[in-house]
Amino acid sequence: MKRIAILASGNGSNAVRILQHFYTSESVKVVGVFSNKMNARVLEKFIDRDHAAYFFESNEELLEQLQAEEADYVVLAGYLKLIPLEVLSVYKNAIINIHPALLPKYGGAGMYGVNVHKAVKASGESETGVTIHLVNEVYDGGRVLFQAATAITENDSAKDIARKVQALEHEHYPLIIEKLINDEF
Repeated sequence: MKRIAILASGNGSNAVRILQHFYTSESVKVVGVFSNKMNARVLEKFIDRDHAAYFFESNEELLEQLQAEEADYVVLAGYLKLIPLEVLSVYKNAIINIHPALLPKYGGAGMYGVNVHKAVKASGESETGVTIHLVNEVYDGGRVLFQAATAITENDSAKDIARKVQALEHEHYPLIIEKLINDEF
């Protein structure tokens, strides 16, 4: 059985969707959610579902917790910090992230959540979407595994764009995680 750990910093809708997807799986187990923010709502959501929820304060503590849970893969679901080299070296090609835009556009430090959607809106784009990629030492710089697009109109607000993108995230992210675990890339 493959074991996945979810790193998240915020609300956790993607983390919950991933948990739901793998809940009855006989080949994949979600070992818990890990957050660098003590008050992240995602921690409450996992505790409410009788799953492990971990708060960590340092890179060393994160790595120790991941290894204690014997995680095979690390899934970023709204985790906003750059993954440290010591974690990258242990989980080479086994850390996956989802970005709320079609990379390479609107990526990099500071480009997350509503910041991305506001930038997309301000630029007058006719489409946006999600990018699911492996994680390396550069924000949003890892190998792209999958992209999905959605049309946007000039009447769409940043909130409207966020809703469209989140629907794509929930639809595709668990499936692409499963493909990665099954060596389909």
